Amino acid sequence: MDLPQAFPDDVLSAAAQAAANPRLPDEDRSDIPFVTVDPPGAMDLDQALRVARDGDGFVVYYAIADVAAFVTPGDPVDLEANRRGETLYGANDKVPLHPPALSEDAASLLPGQLRPALLWTIRLDRTGEGTELDVRRAMVRSRQRLDYEGVQQAIDAGQADPMFEVLREIGELRMQREVRRGGVSLPLPDQEIRGEGSNWRLEFRARCPIEDWNEQISLLTGMAAAHLMLEHGVGLLRTLPEPPPRAIGRLRRSARALGIDWPASRNYPDFIRSLDPANPRHVAMLVSCTSVLRGAGYVAFEGDPPAHPMHSALASTYTHVTAPLRRLVDRYTGELCVALCAGTPVPQWVLDALPGLPRTMAASSQRSGRYERAVIDLAETLVLAPHVGELFDASIVEVDDRDPARGVAMLHALAIEAPVSGTTALPLGDVVRVRLQRADPGQRLIDLEWIP
Repeated sequence: MDLPQAFPDDVLSAAAQAAANPRLPDEDRSDIPFVTVDPPGAMDLDQALRVARDGDGFVVYYAIADVAAFVTPGDPVDLEANRRGETLYGANDKVPLHPPALSEDAASLLPGQLRPALLWTIRLDRTGEGTELDVRRAMVRSRQRLDYEGVQQAIDAGQADPMFEVLREIGELRMQREVRRGGVSLPLPDQEIRGEGSNWRLEFRARCPIEDWNEQISLLTGMAAAHLMLEHGVGLLRTLPEPPPRAIGRLRRSARALGIDWPASRNYPDFIRSLDPANPRHVAMLVSCTSVLRGAGYVAFEGDPPAHPMHSALASTYTHVTAPLRRLVDRYTGELCVALCAGTPVPQWVLDALPGLPRTMAASSQRSGRYERAVIDLAETLVLAPHVGELFDASIVEVDDRDPARGVAMLHALAIEAPVSGTTALPLGDVVRVRLQRADPGQRLIDLEWIP
């Protein structure tokens, strides 16, 4: 795939110099008891969080790693980051956007370390609606590095920091607002590769509630940033077009084939929220629904707002600002928001980069998708290779529109999705028996045969 490998020597040297000589802000907000919540073992910590009650509303303090405190426009680290676009994640390794001296050390919001950050202060009313926004540079110090499952266990046991009860309230209020806006999320279980020593396994993992609440803080921040940019007539938005009527019609036909009731009066977002990811037929429906969420991109603007500024899945304007260690565009959008809040001119290096960023990020997103899919495909073929000729219980989760005898099956015991074919039309959503015909790690190919 021609992926970037080790960082060139000049990039490593520039990163080491930057780590030793960051541009630090004067304001010190290390009094705020931030924590980070990430997957276990993560070192590239972009975000630290603190939420609290504020009268009859709430205040969100969100510290985002200040990559621009270390990276100078046009320096070797900047040029290499623009070539890479984003961090690529494999099974037990990754291809990072920035050298580890920055992304996993000097710029990362590691616990106990004083770090430069973009400090977002967002005030919400009692309904969860944002009322005030401020973004400025400040020094911060995270108190703890937490992981999702550990926090969820502490919440369930009644032993978590009381802050997480406030986070739950904000998260649920924001999710209610999403429903009223007509936004929609697909509650598909995540397919993950888990390593234990030299052994690897695949599994589907349901999300913890804390992940949904935490995600709402990131979405809130991205929506606030988009509003700020549109108000000032300059910025870069993350967009997703509305699904065309023919795509919704296709989904309605899939629902009928699956025997799932979709009344004519129920719109697409409400239908998605009615589905149960524990039901195999509903999972098949959710897989089909991913087709209408394709086509996300970025659009830059200066002066008039873009013709199509909305992110249809969120039913809102939105942009990316919360992951600058792992995604190039966030360094530029964060810098833009600091300037707009301060009432100072947007740096010229940001304005110069805006027109080309959508193209850069589109290319890196496509590369990331191909890479992550290839990693999963390789893991699946390695798991299945010793079992060629065996029978498995599976669900038919997708049927090819052009050839109904071909589609995709989900193997229940192994958390694997793979192509399946039969001699007649596949029964979409049914639990069936399939035979493994081929599992070739060299070509990352799997073939299943439906046994009626």
